[in-house]
Amino acid sequence: MENIPDAPGSGGTDPGVPRGHVLVVDDDPTVAEVVVGYLERAGYDVRRAGDGPAALECFTVRRPDLVVLDLMLPGMDGFEVCRRMRAHGRVPVIMLTARGDEDDRILGLETGADDYVTKPFSPRELVLRVDAVLRRGRGAAPDADDARAPLECAGLRLDPVARRAVRDGRELALTLREFDLLTFFLRHPGRVFTREELMREVWGWDFGDLSTVTVHVRRLRGKVETDPARPQLIQTVWGVGYRLDPALAPTRPDVTRTAPPGAPTTDADPS
Repeated sequence: MENIPDAPGSGGTDPGVPRGHVLVVDDDPTVAEVVVGYLERAGYDVRRAGDGPAALECFTVRRPDLVVLDLMLPGMDGFEVCRRMRAHGRVPVIMLTARGDEDDRILGLETGADDYVTKPFSPRELVLRVDAVLRRGRGAAPDADDARAPLECAGLRLDPVARRAVRDGRELALTLREFDLLTFFLRHPGRVFTREELMREVWGWDFGDLSTVTVHVRRLRGKVETDPARPQLIQTVWGVGYRLDPALAPTRPDVTRTAPPGAPTTDADPS
């Protein structure tokens, strides 16, 4: 794709001004029509595409604020569409997956999706997910000074307003959820959080597939850890959850003693 337009602004909230521009990609006309209808009634400007090439063409003409993307598209599947869009910059993606396709959900998250909804789904829930992803993507409220302050720890510097994260002078390519997760950890150093707590605080969900948290922690470790196979910054606390360790002490003998003998040190379920 060529001539990719600049990323959009945050949009307005004045009457008559769309809340944001959403691209819906689904080859099922019934599903697409329902999703488009609900999003438009919620105040969004929506475009629709029925396959991968059409979606990329719409993306080229106008960069959306968010993409609702079905995985099972004819020809070019949703994974490839997501990769091609992400190659041209950050754009939040909510993937639609078939019920029970856990491997697809995990692969979608690892491809860079910010969220996923399983079919059949409630259109109202999807609208709430769109609201939540865009709200987090647009940063903190103007009067939330503490939420806007830069965060620094263990060679990491994070700017919540610009939504930029740097490690040892190198900018990190984080998805929206990875950025939110790192922000949350940096604001609560040394404290252990369960996956349920992280899902509630970072994703804004009171329920959901906890593997979402596990996958995002693994991806985040791959970008912030010197050796992701032996994480020192984002620690697994076995039987509980995860903790950001600001000490970053690689020679400490007790760094991995919380794991039982023979247990893996990174991606297994801590609960």
